[in-house]
Amino acid sequence: MKPIYSSAKEAVADIQDGATIMVGGFGLVGIPEQLILALVEKGVKDLTVISNNCGVDEWGLGLLLKDKQIKKMIGSYVGENKEFERQVLSGEIEVELTPQGTLAEKIRAGGAGIPAFFTPAGVGTTVAEGKEIREFYGKDYVLEEALRADFSLIRAAKADKFGNLIYNKTAQNFNPMMATAGAVTIAEVEEIVETGDLDPQTIHTPSIYVQGLLQADQEKRIERLTTR
Repeated sequence: MKPIYSSAKEAVADIQDGATIMVGGFGLVGIPEQLILALVEKGVKDLTVISNNCGVDEWGLGLLLKDKQIKKMIGSYVGENKEFERQVLSGEIEVELTPQGTLAEKIRAGGAGIPAFFTPAGVGTTVAEGKEIREFYGKDYVLEEALRADFSLIRAAKADKFGNLIYNKTAQNFNPMMATAGAVTIAEVEEIVETGDLDPQTIHTPSIYVQGLLQADQEKRIERLTTR
């Protein structure tokens, strides 16, 4: 049995100023909406956030940006957030942009206990500045270090009370790998069932990686609505 929090506020109670957190999701798909809202309400500051992107204005991680709770952002895409652009240009936030595949592998490696790896992505660009370059099979590769976090906040569709998780469709983006790379992983889920009710062959994240559960509904907003 894993702790099942009675509220999002309780779930994030141990996250303090200066923490490094991974936040699952791609755009607004698969983000832990209620855990993010709880961080906003808690007012925790100086966060280092590792996520593919930083939400949008007025939703997701964009709410933490708005309140200037993020000190450093490590991600691969920031094009949907005007406040993010403003803070970057004014020097109010530190940003580390990483190719999307490299970011995914840095997180996966962190969860697997691999400290670093070589990749061809970014060689000859600003991404490789200050990093070791080594030749393999006649091709240059750049050394990238793995990523770990104090907390991973993720979103799943189902969990059992033991902490096994199943994700829905494209919510299988950064969530599964982030679950393995946090010292403490908190899973926000739509449904919690009894242990044994999930088919073992359908489980995406084994319970060993999960330290706590929060059952919570989502608004599931659309990142960019296009109409005719």
